[in-house]
Parts: sequence; structure tokens; C-alpha cells
Amino acid sequence: MAVLGIESTAHTFGVGICDNGRILANQKRMYPIKDRGMIPVQVANFHMRNAAAVIKDALDESGLGANQIDAVGYTKGPGLGPCLSVGHMAAKLFSARYRLPLMPVNHALGHIEITKQAFKLKDPLVLYVSGGNSQVLGLVERPFRHYQVYGETFDIGIGNMIDNFARAAHLVPAWGSTVAKAAEHGRYFEMPYTVKGMDFTFTGLLTHAEKSLKSHSVKDTAYSLQETSFAMLCEAAERAMLLSKKKELMACGGVAQSKRLKEMLGMMAGDHDARFFVSPNEFNADNGAMIAVVAEKMHMSGQRYGARALTINQRYRVDTVKVTW
Repeated sequence: MAVLGIESTAHTFGVGICDNGRILANQKRMYPIKDRGMIPVQVANFHMRNAAAVIKDALDESGLGANQIDAVGYTKGPGLGPCLSVGHMAAKLFSARYRLPLMPVNHALGHIEITKQAFKLKDPLVLYVSGGNSQVLGLVERPFRHYQVYGETFDIGIGNMIDNFARAAHLVPAWGSTVAKAAEHGRYFEMPYTVKGMDFTFTGLLTHAEKSLKSHSVKDTAYSLQETSFAMLCEAAERAMLLSKKKELMACGGVAQSKRLKEMLGMMAGDHDARFFVSPNEFNADNGAMIAVVAEKMHMSGQRYGARALTINQRYRVDTVKVTW
């Protein structure tokens, strides 16, 4: 069974194709961030201009014709409304043209399931860290099979926090990898640290870091910001791992590409004789393959959706999604 997945949550328009769990294609084009934030309408226009080409690239990479696709998945949410709308529209058009079932996929679930599949994990503790969200999750069976949120950000996602700092520090491009490079050889100074149980907040840390640029170097501020925020995530994940007694920890989402965060999480898991897993960066960055993977699982488990479910939802929470596979 070949399934095409379309991802358009934010700056990336991605198209992936998988067949019985095997990824045949993973193509994307990204809106150039540079030193600015994203204006959703402008990003959506970029996606509209590139959608057809990315779909063609994915089909070419897979070696399949459009008439060999059996189902289509798209990101229902969460994400930026105009951007989600473009992916939704592209998926609906493809589905209608080739009379294919359409699967609405939760973005976070895509990140989780592609990592679980890569390592054949059954019941890991999940640290999901992206631009728009940050959550500690675990699979539970009641009241229905779904990912329960053990802890999450009370304000903004860690990726959003890091990107905002990058813009304040005039780093180009203004995103995590640029901050990580700036942090090399930096020296630590104390910053606000806020963890409440397994929840955390980042706005106070961001405000402090932005103000610190007046009295500290960019590299020292970037280093201190990284170390503080990553330590907060490690503490929350460690507490959830001990309480849930899970022996597998996985990180996923855009910020899971961070070398330093992976290093810290690996050390923490090792301290408790747990195993740590993280996918290659290609699948932690937003991508269409993860949407195809989940859409295939949904389709093969018998899920079918009417028009009321085939919409977009900017605040589509992962803990509301039934995991039927």
C-alpha cells in the first residue's frame, strides 16, 4: 500500500510517500527564514507556488505514478492556519482527482510515529520538542488508546523561544542551529529556571536572555540559554520517566536535532539504565514522510473520515487523537 503525506504546518511544504512502512520519498521546500519571523500569509503563498512541484518531486523519487497511490494524508494541525490550509487543499485536490481516501494527521503524532517505527519502539516516554510546542508524552490505554500529556510548556514552545532569541541577537538565519553555533565556547551565567512538576515555562527565560545581551556576549548568552532550557526539559523528562517506570526515552521534533540536547538526554537516560533514541535530522525537521507513515497506519487500521473531520485545526492536540494501531 502506497500512501502520500503532505506536511504544511509552518515554513516547510513537505511531501512523503511510504509503502508498508518503507519510506520511498521525502521531498520538501522551505520558506527562507533569514533574520525575520514568519508572516503566515507570505509562507502560505510560498507553499501554493511550490506545492505541485514538491508533489511531482516525491512521485519521481518514489518511482510511482499518481495512479499507484492508495491513500492521502495531510497535516490537520496544530500549526499556522494559512499554511495548514494550503496542504489541506492540495491533499483534497489529489484525493478527489484519483478518488482516494483522505487521512487527517496530527503533526506531533507524525514526529512520534516515524521515530517509533525507525527503532521498532513499543512504549517509550516521548519528549516532543518543536517550534510551536514542547511536551512529555506517554501512550496509555484509558479512556481510549492515546498519548497522555505528562507535562508541557505553559507558554511557548522551546523552538519558538530559541528562534525569538536568535532574532533579538541578530543571528542569521534566526533559528536553533545558528544559536547552537553561537553558543560554542560560551561561558555559563545563571538564568531563570522554571519547572513545575513536569511542566515548564520559557517566556521568563527568553526575556532575561534578551536583556542579558546588553551586558553579556552573544556566545555566553546563547550558551546559558541553551544549557538552562535543555536542563529544564531533562528534569521534566526524568521525573516522568521515573514515575512511569518506562525504560525507553525518545526525543522528536525540530529541536531534537540539537546535538547538545541529545547529549544531555542520553546522559540522563543512561543514569537510569534506560535507552535513548532519536531519529536522523531529516525526520525531526518537519517532513512529509512522517505524515505518510501515520496516514498509512490510520488507513490500515480501518479509519475512514467524513467531511466534518477532514478540516484543519490550529490547536489540534495530540492527546485527543485515538491511536488505533
